[in-house]
Amino acid sequence: MPASLSVIVDSFPYLLQGTLNTAGIVFAAMFLGLLIGIAVAVGIVYGKRPIQLLLSTYVWFFRGVPVLVLLFLFYFGLFSYFDIGFSAFTSVTIVLGLTTGAYQANIFRGAILALPKGQFRAASALGMSNSQAVRSIILPQILRMSIPAWSNEYSIILKDSALAFVIGAPEIMARTQFVASRTYQHLPLYIAAGILYFFLTWAGVYALNKLSDAVRIPGYSHNGIQE
Repeated sequence: MPASLSVIVDSFPYLLQGTLNTAGIVFAAMFLGLLIGIAVAVGIVYGKRPIQLLLSTYVWFFRGVPVLVLLFLFYFGLFSYFDIGFSAFTSVTIVLGLTTGAYQANIFRGAILALPKGQFRAASALGMSNSQAVRSIILPQILRMSIPAWSNEYSIILKDSALAFVIGAPEIMARTQFVASRTYQHLPLYIAAGILYFFLTWAGVYALNKLSDAVRIPGYSHNGIQE
């Protein structure tokens, strides 16, 4: 067996564990971003002016600063300064969650603004409070409408997660780099890492496409307009 193939076979269980760690980081970050994105989008669209400015600043900051800088800022800066003992795995999840939260906020904000304004007024006419209207009418629609955009965001966060190796998170790149530095089989190992990332991307996008088809209402487009 060629040395390049042998080292891939021997290190595959080790790299697979890194793949599972990467998937855990991405899924946790996407879920955190989902919670943040919904809250921020609702606040920007329906909140008062000071709240809108505060939340818009958050979105502007996390969309404008590179993920690598944010990792160093939080892990070596804020967490260290306040003596918060988060692991590298947790720190990466938080940073990516805050980052994707800013992007998801714009996705949800666009979805809210795409809805017919009459729906909110009709809910008020039926005696619903603003929070009830948002929770029962607005959110179910924007979540369904935003699934196609999640596919892009998932792919972006998955690729950004590769930067986690700079602070020692045990994900795909960190484990690949560790093996490559000891076996000197850099090319085959990085090809293997690329295949693992490609598989995670394909699996996530495929699952989101299936989810989008499952929740799609016959006769209506993704933006809630009757076809």
